[in-house]
Amino acid sequence: MNPKLTIGMCTYDDFHGVYFSVMALRMYHSEIMDETEIIIIDNNPNSPHGKELKNFKGWIKNLRYIPYSETVGPANSKNQVFKNAKAPYVLCMDGHVMFENGSLKKLLDMYKSDPTTENLFQGPLVYDDLKNTSTHFDPVWRDQMWGIWATNKKGTKPDQEPFEIPMQGMGVFSSRKESWLGFNKLFRGFGAEEGYIHEKYRRAGHKTMCLPFLRWTHRFGRPDGVKYTLTMENKIRNYFIGHLENDMDVEPIIDHFKEWKSEEALEKICDEAYKEMEDNGYIK
Repeated sequence: MNPKLTIGMCTYDDFHGVYFSVMALRMYHSEIMDETEIIIIDNNPNSPHGKELKNFKGWIKNLRYIPYSETVGPANSKNQVFKNAKAPYVLCMDGHVMFENGSLKKLLDMYKSDPTTENLFQGPLVYDDLKNTSTHFDPVWRDQMWGIWATNKKGTKPDQEPFEIPMQGMGVFSSRKESWLGFNKLFRGFGAEEGYIHEKYRRAGHKTMCLPFLRWTHRFGRPDGVKYTLTMENKIRNYFIGHLENDMDVEPIIDHFKEWKSEEALEKICDEAYKEMEDNGYIK
C-alpha cells in the first residue's frame, strides 16, 4: 500500500477513545480508506490500555501500532506521527476525536490540488450540541494557558473559504510530512503547543490556516480522570522553551503565572530552560 494520507493519533491510557475514533474513521470515511493509513502512537504501551490496543491492531489491515515511551507528553508523541508517516500528507489528531462526513475527503482533495503547500492546516471544533463552533484561539492568557477558544464568522459554515488564524487547539492539525516544522524536542508533559507551533510557521514564512470544512468534535469529559502527569511546572517550562525558541518575550509568561508562583521561582525555571536550550543547540 502506498498511502496518500497518514492519519495519526497519540494516546496515553485511553483505549476507549482510540477505539471509537478509529472505528469512526473506517465507518464514516470509507471513501478514503484505500488511500489512507492509520497509525497509533502509544505513550504508555505497557499499561492494560496499551496491551488492548496491541490486540486491536490485528483487526485492521491499514493500521500500525507504534509504542513510544522515550519521553512522556503529547508534543513528542505527535512528532512521532510525522516521523513514522508513510504518506506525503499527514493529519494528526487526539485519540478521542471524530470528523464530520466528507471532511477528510475534502482534505485529501485539497492536498492533491496543492501538493507542495508549506502551510499548517486546522479546522473548527464543533461542540457537543453540533451547532456551536470555535474556529481558532485568541492569543490571550487565561487559567494557566495561552489561548482561549474563539469564533470567526468566516468559518462557521463548511463551504466557506479558508482563512488565516492566530492559533488553534492542537487536537487536530495537518501538514505535508516534509514541511512539518516539529514541536521542540525538549517539551515534557502537557502544555505550550498552541501558539508556539503557529508562530514557528509564521516565522518560517508560512501560514496557519482554518479550513472551514475540516470540522471535528472532541471528547473533553474524563470521568476517570487524566492518567498522565499534568503539572504546572511542566507547562511553565514548556512555555519558556517555546517562547525562547521563537525569540519571543517571556515576560507575559511571568506576568501570568506569578499568581501561582513567585517571580523568583519563575525566573529560575526560565534560566534553567535557557541553559537547556543552549546545551541542546537551540540557542547559540
